[in-house]
Amino acid sequence: MDIRHLRYSSLVMAALLTPARSATAAAQSGPMHLEPKLASVVGGVSGGVAGGVVAFALAGATDDRADDLYERARDLIEEGKFERAIGDLDRVIELKSIRADGALYWKAYSLNKLGRKADALGAISDLQQKFKDSRWAKDSKALEIEVRQSSGQPVTPESQSDEELKLIALRALMNSDAERAMPIIEQMLAGPNSPKVKDRALFVLSQSNSSRAREIIANVAKGASNPDLQLRAIKYLGIMGGNDNRQILADVYRASTDPAVKRAIIRSFMVSGDRTRLLGLAKGETAPELRGEAVQQLGVMGAHAELAELYSTETSVDVKKRIIQAMFVGGSADKLMELAKSEKDPTLRRSAVRNLGLMGASRTGDAIKAIYQSDTSPEIRKEAINALFLQNNGRILVELARAEKDPAMKKEMVSKMSNMGKSKEVTDYLLELLK
Repeated sequence: MDIRHLRYSSLVMAALLTPARSATAAAQSGPMHLEPKLASVVGGVSGGVAGGVVAFALAGATDDRADDLYERARDLIEEGKFERAIGDLDRVIELKSIRADGALYWKAYSLNKLGRKADALGAISDLQQKFKDSRWAKDSKALEIEVRQSSGQPVTPESQSDEELKLIALRALMNSDAERAMPIIEQMLAGPNSPKVKDRALFVLSQSNSSRAREIIANVAKGASNPDLQLRAIKYLGIMGGNDNRQILADVYRASTDPAVKRAIIRSFMVSGDRTRLLGLAKGETAPELRGEAVQQLGVMGAHAELAELYSTETSVDVKKRIIQAMFVGGSADKLMELAKSEKDPTLRRSAVRNLGLMGASRTGDAIKAIYQSDTSPEIRKEAINALFLQNNGRILVELARAEKDPAMKKEMVSKMSNMGKSKEVTDYLLELLK
């Protein structure tokens, strides 16, 4: 038995005897779900590949987390799952985000639906005391009156109210006589109706192509209602598309100081296909989290040319990393391969290699192999090994290991193989090392 045999045998035995899941699947599931052994291998300069991707997708982490919880709670309320919604709303309140006042309103709404009227009034009181200038103040007072005037009988999630009748009548009127429906919708949006009724009324408006409907939605998008309805209006304008609607969104963006509103508009620019404005924000927005959001949405759109242009003019290394991640999201494999070979900054080159590893092996496996074989930097070569590991690309790892003369690099490859999913090439190679 030679020295190499002794050096690798413990790693090989661990690989053969310990079940391991796919590295790609592990990366996709996020850093919190990685096995301890796998987490130590995936780690990199930016906190790990998987962590980097998750961090990229959650730009502005606290606000985005609150947004996700809040939207999930709203969906649960729509499904009548009030108890579960309250759990998410409590977490939003604990985060002390800009959504906290809205979360208190919907918590009170859910408690009332469950017949817990004293608790509902307590939540309303918290909202009114802690957020005296909240745009939810008017809706909370209307809800308070409803709770106090109710009979005291528990309201089950399955029960129906006249809200449903209003919505059915509204849809029918909009289909038969849109001109008569418009002023009624305006009254519903301005009056004491529940946010649910207002939300549905706004949705009915979004199905119309009339200039009057767009005008009403635009007024809501500018903040002429509660924050939830404003964000819905922004979303609908993006879905409706068209130059006029995109201009409205741009005007609201310039006038607003609310990060949640600005994020919603950036996402609506993506939905409406407005690459020009997204590129402008990615270049000129001074708030880093919003700039990153614009970069991310360009990636979602697959805006290859825009991202390449942005990368060539950007001076911030951190922003360039975000652009590289956006290129991965948008599938810009060719540009990432180019950067992995030609980028002068080693940190950015490593980031490009890392993101290549998150793409399919059939698209980038050979390119990563070529980078390993041609680059002299040990750090870049290790990043290439890690990228192949993330692809679960046992075939190329075995090819490189067979040809590798550097014991340290060969050990690195065997270590990665010990954490990979099932691969005949890897298993055969590990058995060879044990002979």
